[in-house]
Amino acid sequence: MIYCVEDDASIRELMLYTLRASGFEAEGFCDGQALFEAVEKRRPRLITLDIMLPGMDGIEILRRLRSDSAAASIPVIMASAKGTEYDRVLGLDLGADDYLCKPFSMLEMVSRIRAVLRRAGAAESTPSLRLGNLEMDPDAHTVHAGGQRVELTLKEFEMLRLFLKHPGRVYSRDQLLEKIWGGDYLGETRTVDVHIGTLRTKLGDCGHYIRTVRGVGYRMEERK
Repeated sequence: MIYCVEDDASIRELMLYTLRASGFEAEGFCDGQALFEAVEKRRPRLITLDIMLPGMDGIEILRRLRSDSAAASIPVIMASAKGTEYDRVLGLDLGADDYLCKPFSMLEMVSRIRAVLRRAGAAESTPSLRLGNLEMDPDAHTVHAGGQRVELTLKEFEMLRLFLKHPGRVYSRDQLLEKIWGGDYLGETRTVDVHIGTLRTKLGDCGHYIRTVRGVGYRMEERK
């Protein structure tokens, strides 16, 4: 998960669109308060942080992140239209991992994020998830079923990751909607059934690992 802190909504949405299209999970926030609330619930792999923000600026947010033992090791890329040497040096001295000068291209942003994540080290890499002939590498965002690579949409990938992290656990359709689509999603539970169907199809022989629990929902387990 990449967190993007940017108060300009158009820039923020473009960043999120680009990151998701590049295979990352991404969420955006307009200020520091929203960021810290999100970090408490889920620790991201990396944060892109604009310096010029309403209320608490990016420098103060970075100071707070680096002083918090639970968040201190999260990689941070600073971004600002104030491309002065002072801004860059101050951010880097406070523990920023890299710096983007606005206006920057989306290609440059993704490239720098990938480079920082590589430098963050394999020590913090997410373990692969396996069940029977099914394997997922969350960091590489890849899935292999029976040795063959499977291309999944973002929602399919997130649903499969949830199942693989909790094999045998039953999830209702409402629970899946909340966890995968978010609590603000207003669609119908039929959406879950459609995605389960396409996911089973794409997984081929491993598709039967996803079992329907009648009247309840779905769970994943390897059939003996």
